[in-house]
Amino acid sequence: MTKHQTKRLCAGLYGCLLLAVLCVAPGRAQDGERKILKKVEAQYPSILKRRGIGGTVRLKVAVHADGSVKDVEVLGGNPALADAAEKAVRQWKFAPGGESTITVAVQFDPNS
Repeated sequence: MTKHQTKRLCAGLYGCLLLAVLCVAPGRAQDGERKILKKVEAQYPSILKRRGIGGTVRLKVAVHADGSVKDVEVLGGNPALADAAEKAVRQWKFAPGGESTITVAVQFDPNS
C-alpha cells in the first residue's frame, strides 16, 4: 500500500469515527438543544432489513414550546427509510422550552 493510499484510508476511518460519534447521542437531540422525553423507535421496513439495506436519515424537526413536534423535514438519507424515520420522529416529545428547530439522525442497522 502506498503512502497516499494509507493517508486516504486513515482519513476515511477518522471521518467515519467522527460521524459515528456525532450520530450517537442517547436521550438528546443531535445538537443537544432539547432533551428527548419520549422517543418512538422507527419501524424498520422488513424488506429493507432482510436485504441488508440500512443507513442514517437526517431530519430537521420544528418543536413547539410545549415540546411537541410541529413539523419534520427530511434533510438526507435513504429515501426508502425516510418515511419510517419521519413517522417515528413526529411522535417524539421534547422537554418544554422555546420554539426551536433541531436536527436529529435516525439510524437503521440491518444487523441489529
